[in-house]
Amino acid sequence: MEKSSRVDDGHFGKYFMRAFSSFLEKSLLDEYSQADFVIYSRGGQGNSSFTYGARSFVVAREDLKTFQIFSSQPSVPKPAAPPEVMTAKHCGHHNDKEKLVKPILVAIFGILIVVAIVVFLVWAILHPAKPRFILQDVTIYAFNLTAPNYLTSNMQITLASRNPNDRIGIYYQKLDVFASYRNQQITLPTLLPRTYQGHKDVTIWSPFLYGNVVPVAPFLEAGLSQDMDAGLVLLNIKVFGQVKWNVGTWTSGRYQIIANCPAYISSSDRNKNILVGPAIKYQLLQTCSVDVSLN
Repeated sequence: MEKSSRVDDGHFGKYFMRAFSSFLEKSLLDEYSQADFVIYSRGGQGNSSFTYGARSFVVAREDLKTFQIFSSQPSVPKPAAPPEVMTAKHCGHHNDKEKLVKPILVAIFGILIVVAIVVFLVWAILHPAKPRFILQDVTIYAFNLTAPNYLTSNMQITLASRNPNDRIGIYYQKLDVFASYRNQQITLPTLLPRTYQGHKDVTIWSPFLYGNVVPVAPFLEAGLSQDMDAGLVLLNIKVFGQVKWNVGTWTSGRYQIIANCPAYISSSDRNKNILVGPAIKYQLLQTCSVDVSLN
């Protein structure tokens, strides 16, 4: 196969040197070390020749003002580099890495298993039980329904909490207490003080709950009027807050606690009603439902 380079010019010597320099820059002379070259020029008369090292060149002239450089020898491509052979040194280095990685993975996996077993055993042995709430009594100072649908209720409650755990203490981080009627809040929330409750300890709170001229839904106003006329009103004292478990020096994260205490306010039961000045105390001793979940 012949290689060629074509250049336009009316002056042979000028363009011959350009072509020859370009040819040298492309390293074609090094690739064809055994080749003889013919420079074929169009646009002149007669032929000429010269040598460069061990190579011979012939210049042939014709009519057109261009010339070509031809190689009379076929191009010989450079041999491809042999593929890299994996030696025994490489194999040994690869095996050393595998020997180092495997023990590390086994150690990490073993540590994770041990930690999981320890956590499971601690939880199984301790297994914190949720606290128990009891609504002991409710003292009503005001509970009036006015037109069109406003409710004023002022009361004081006595709420007791007991920690049933033998080895776990309880931190009450935040507790809000309020009263509701048929799932509608009728008093403002009252914040209880933060408290730590030791093993088997009992904590008692006596907060006041206030709700002055609170609008209620029209359908609730009708139902509340009927309940008050019947002498039996069911209220719910609700507790929302956050707790933490404590074992020795370890304290858990925050858990959400919700307690719901039904309070049956009956004006007909004289045995449980105690007059306290202008107020009436209703002795209930009502167990509350308690739910503890991750915050």
